Amino acid sequence: MSVEIKVPVLGESVTEATVAKWFKAPGDAVAVDEALLELETDKVTIEVNASAAGALKSIAAAEGAEVQVGAVLGMIEEGASGAASAAAPEAAKEETPAPAPEPAPAPVATPAPVVAPAPAPAPVAAPATAPLSPAVRKAVDDNNLDAAMIPATGKDGRLTKGDVLDYIAKGGAQKAAAAPSAAAAAPLPPRPDDPREERVRMTKLRKIIAGRLKEAQNTAAMLTTWNEVDMGALMAMRSEFKDAFEKKHGVRLGFMSMFIRAACIGLKEWPAVNGEIYGDEIIYKNYYNIGVAVGSPKGLVVPVLKDADQMSFADIEGGISDFGRRARDGKLGIEEMSGGTFTISNGGVFGSLNSMPILNVPQSAILGMHKIDKRPIAVNDEVVIRPMMYLALSYDHRIVDGREAVSFLVRMKECIENPNRLLIDV
Repeated sequence: MSVEIKVPVLGESVTEATVAKWFKAPGDAVAVDEALLELETDKVTIEVNASAAGALKSIAAAEGAEVQVGAVLGMIEEGASGAASAAAPEAAKEETPAPAPEPAPAPVATPAPVVAPAPAPAPVAAPATAPLSPAVRKAVDDNNLDAAMIPATGKDGRLTKGDVLDYIAKGGAQKAAAAPSAAAAAPLPPRPDDPREERVRMTKLRKIIAGRLKEAQNTAAMLTTWNEVDMGALMAMRSEFKDAFEKKHGVRLGFMSMFIRAACIGLKEWPAVNGEIYGDEIIYKNYYNIGVAVGSPKGLVVPVLKDADQMSFADIEGGISDFGRRARDGKLGIEEMSGGTFTISNGGVFGSLNSMPILNVPQSAILGMHKIDKRPIAVNDEVVIRPMMYLALSYDHRIVDGREAVSFLVRMKECIENPNRLLIDV
């Protein structure tokens, strides 16, 4: 019996992936739960395992193909032995155009009828033709949409607000925004080859990172506010307790856990910084899932510490250490990358003195940490040398007012400069 290999559910808001690599070829024997291929999404790289033992009969999506959730990637001939495995390559020869000298490529046309009907559903959804209500017009204008492209389900072909929100939820807004950029990219002039240059195709992750960063700039009213923090007290506390902390908990005591705790205190006091704009609504999140930006060989990823306000310093440090290790190995899961409400990025580990972090949409704010730098500052009317760090908070001015952003950053400064606040949550 043939068993389909399908694209699994990829996680929150992830609907498509790229086939990065096949580990098996048609005809190869496979065992239950054995990795067959690797999919790359905008968040992580995941492996698709065999649901049955047998032989890989065929491959429907080659490396580099874009696939949707639920799409068929290939077929497994369940229970096939060596003989069945040997037969599988024969089927593959009929499906793949590799054997050019043979007349076999004719069967390649057979998949065409399967693909051809796919565009047919598009005309089924009739676009709105009736005048738009004020609420619908606002939703369309706020998201830079074309009302004619949105399927209308209202009476007499009218477009409802629910139609617009459903269109946005299904990725229509992103596709509409991507269309002009794709068109603009088409007329690029030919670039002459230069032996001193190397061309490398962008990975799925890198392309999505680029798209989302640009989306943040295009859609959010992004603004950045800065403050500086005297790290002296925090460094003294860490120096005093780091050995005992590591001995008891088996993990090093870093600064990130203290900044995360300080951020949770500030987010509870200024909930808009932890909020999100959804259409014409503001969602205030009474939970604190802190994303920690981590560099990986494939690009920047942001694993999330869920309910960070309820975690101990040891739990936070252990979680961050684990994230960093698995990010380097490409082993982060979808769930660990989803659900963040606020993000912290520490450019200081790379030597950055200051920066303006870009929002991690749809979050409304992101905190940038930087390197600790000894500088002369005035303390009690005297110039002293202190270990200082610049903090940058980028925020969406549509939901976060200047007063809220500045006050949030001041609360973090107070907590870092007086670490006792972190212990009593004030």
